[in-house]
Order: sequence, then C-alpha cells, then structure tokens
Amino acid sequence: MPTVGVKRDLLFEALGRSYTDEEFNDLCFEFGLELDEVTSEKDIISKEKGEGKAEGASETVLYKIDVPANRYDLLCLEGLVRGLQVFKERINLPRYEKIIPAKGEGQKMIITEETVKIRPYAVAAVLRNITFTKERYDSFIDLQEKLHQNICRRRALVAIGTHDLDTISGPFTFTAKAPSEIKFKPLNQSQEYTASQIMDLYRTDSHLRHYLHLIENKPRYPVIFDSNGVVLSMPPIINGDHSKISLKTRNVFIECTGTDMTKAKIVLDIIVTMFSEYCEKQFTVEAVEVTYPNGKTHICPELAYRKEKVKPELINKKLGISETPSSLAKLLTRMCLSSHVTGNGNNIEVEIPPTRADVIHACDIVEDAAIAYGYNNIQMVIPKTYTIANQLPLNKLTELLRLDLAAAGFTEALTFALCSTEDIADKLGMDISATNAVHIANPKTAEFQVARTTLLPGLLKTIAANRKMPLPLKLFEISDIVVKDPTKGSAFFPGRCAEIFARGQSVGKLGVLHPDVITKFELTMPCSALEINIEPFL
Repeated sequence: MPTVGVKRDLLFEALGRSYTDEEFNDLCFEFGLELDEVTSEKDIISKEKGEGKAEGASETVLYKIDVPANRYDLLCLEGLVRGLQVFKERINLPRYEKIIPAKGEGQKMIITEETVKIRPYAVAAVLRNITFTKERYDSFIDLQEKLHQNICRRRALVAIGTHDLDTISGPFTFTAKAPSEIKFKPLNQSQEYTASQIMDLYRTDSHLRHYLHLIENKPRYPVIFDSNGVVLSMPPIINGDHSKISLKTRNVFIECTGTDMTKAKIVLDIIVTMFSEYCEKQFTVEAVEVTYPNGKTHICPELAYRKEKVKPELINKKLGISETPSSLAKLLTRMCLSSHVTGNGNNIEVEIPPTRADVIHACDIVEDAAIAYGYNNIQMVIPKTYTIANQLPLNKLTELLRLDLAAAGFTEALTFALCSTEDIADKLGMDISATNAVHIANPKTAEFQVARTTLLPGLLKTIAANRKMPLPLKLFEISDIVVKDPTKGSAFFPGRCAEIFARGQSVGKLGVLHPDVITKFELTMPCSALEINIEPFL
C-alpha cells in the first residue's frame, strides 16, 4: 500500500477542524484508510541517519497514511481532504469540466512515427490561471512522484512532465532522435548537455539512475520540443530547465508519455482533477489536441463520467445487511460515487467520476457501500450452510510426508516454481520439447522462462549453493509442478511431486500424487528402507 505523508496542521486546516490522533485514526478506519504513523521530519532523519544528522530538521507533525494501491485519487493532500469531506457530507462532490478552446486557439501536440517503437503514446492538458503556494507546489511535485512509483510502474508505463506554458510556444512535437542530435539544459543544471552526456551525468544520481535503463539501449531517445525548438523534456528521464514550473507559474502544460495509453489517460485525469481546484475557475481543465502518426486526433484529458446500474438486493445480499435503496444510494454518494434510485427502486444508478478509475465491476461498488456502511456495523451471523470442514486428502498426505521426512533427518527446501529452459532440459540431458513445459510469454529474466516440470533443478541448485556445508546434505521438497496438456495444448496442474536427496544423490522420488497413479512411496537409504503406505489417505 502506498503511504502518503501530510502535515497535520495543513490537513486539519483543509478539513476545517482539528482531531486528536485517536479521532483521526478512527476517521481513517471509517474511510478505509489506516493512520500508519505519527512522526516528524526530524524523527525520520534520526531513525535513518542518526540524531546528529537531524539537527535543525523540522519538528512539524506528519501523518503517514496508508492508502489502497488502486486509489490514485487519495495520493495527495487535495484528494485526501476532498474524499474525507465528501464522506462526512460537508461538501458535495465537485463536477470536473473539460474546456475545449475555440478552433486555432488551443494547444496542440504532434506525435511522429519515430516514437512508435519506444514510447508510442502521449496525452496532455493545460491548467489555466492556477495559483501556487509553497505547500501546493510541494504537493503537486509529490503527487507526480507517487504516481510514478505506483500506477506508472517507475516510469516504465507512464512518465509525467509539467511545464510553465508561458515560457514555451506550441504546437509541441513528440518525436525520437539520435542521442547526439538532442541537446538541452536539464532541470536544475547550469549548462547544456547532449542526450548521451545526460545519461552519463545521471548514472550515479540516487534518484534518476533507476530510470536510465528504460531508453539507454535504444538507437533513438524520445524528446518533446516546442515550435521554437526548445526542449521541454526527454521522457522518461528528465525535464528541461527552460520550462520548469515555480511558485510564480500561472499556466501549467502537463504531458504524459508512455507505453500504456489507458494508464496515461488515468494519470493525466488524476493530476488535473486534483489541482484544478486551485485554478481561477475551479475544477476546469483546458483540453489539448493530440495528433497521432496515423492522422487521428484525440482531445484530452478525457474526464469521462460513466454510469453503472446495480441492484440493491445484490449489495444487501453480499454484505449481509438490509438497507433501503435510497439509504444505499446515500452510502455510495459518500464514497464519491454520485448515486440515485431509478425505476421502482429496483436499481441504483451510480455515476463513476474520472477520479475513480479503480471502480471496474459491480463488486467495487459493493465494496464502497461496505466501507460507507462500516464493517464494524455489519452483524456477525452463523452461515446457513451446514458443512464440516476437512483437510484435502492431498494436503493431508503431503503434510504427513513432510513430518516423517523431517523426523528422518531431512531438511525441507522451498524453491522457485519458475526456472530456465536449461534447468529442466539441457542440464538434465533432455530436449526441451520432450518436457511438455509451459513457457512464460514475456519472461523478465533468463532465470524464469518456464514453469518447472520437475523439482530436481531446484534441489540441485540448492545443493550447489551449499557445497561448503558439512556432509551429509539431506534435503527434500514436496511441491507443485506444471506441465502442458498434450490433448489441449494448455497448461494444467497434474498434482504434487516430491524429491529427496541424501549426500548429494537422489535416494527417493515420489511421482505425481494422484489416486489413479500411485499408492505406495518407497524411500531407500544406505542402511535401511522406509516404506510409507499412502493408500488410506487417497
């Protein structure tokens, strides 16, 4: 779960009242959040670097609040306050409006073909006549970083750039050029660098070095520049210093580039809805026309509202409550889902705002109703189903095997379910086609290319990593394997396997644990034989 740090005094000022720590903790719980820690900048530095480094640090009280990973609208003070105020019915949910300028007066962004194989998508918007204070500015920057680490997947899916529109001139071009052809002054630097020099400059930077791998091996680097050739940014690495925003900035141009169009739209919607509150005309956003290489144009941000219908009986049944349709609609409205009863009370029409990208299915609506109703208010009842719980035979058998093998002096190993093709084929003297292995479509590393078809490679790797340990090495593993169904060409789970090693040699093997396949397991050892009759447990 992401953690949002907010200054307590600023938070209480925005909420319009003060709370004790216990009261605010209760409020967070009611809203589905968790007050993780009450601390200060000085306390944080003291814990991380020692008391000596904390001298002079701020002692302003900070609240560390855990937020659900899919609630992007709660990642900043603005969204957090807005959500809590609507929840407590102190304000109405604002209506976000997209303003499309007259023809020829709006901003445009043109995407060229060169970006297709690197970062093919881009969206943009403008916040007009915005007023920044130090606190608002810090929150604006912090939200971008929170989004980068969360939905943007460390800038791999989406990278955000914000610019002072009054220092640049549209239309803007998003293209890709050879590193030697890109030259500009990076953010907070004093001189210009080529793209290659910028990559070298930030190779040791504690923050930006983590993003260099996203483009450094590409023949061309993505770049955005204005009609005068001024570079705005080189996504996903760094913005240009020329267009950096400050407390005096009045008009902000926001661009989001990425490899995932859906995520880019969500990120842009979240940023503009959170900070359009500070525009002269609140909750309005100026649209930007984006032209793609195929000639199609897209007006963004979308700021799309959509409507869903859910039956009151479904909510009551899932939650075990008995609320009227109007009461349920009121609960959902408190969760920023404007709702009203339709027809004869058979349906509740729910309007999903652009800030709630996390609401995908009816179950998400039911969950919000549960939060607003209060989990502690749901009465506990005995289930009407009459059943007697029992352990699965396969689990019972394998647990007994684990106990007996451990009693015999063996140590259980737990290895990865994924391995390389070499592990299950070449290193075992087999052809990969004969293993019926299930391959990963997009493996992130050569070590995890296929699902294991045998437990042998994992145990061999364990032994190889423990060669310096005194003998005997007595290991065993009982776990799941995956093979391809030869009749359907799809993966299936055949059962559970076991491998036992003693002194570096395989001394026992339990094939697939399945009633039709095996009824007896034999483990041979140098001085004795252990036989376990497993038939009664199948």
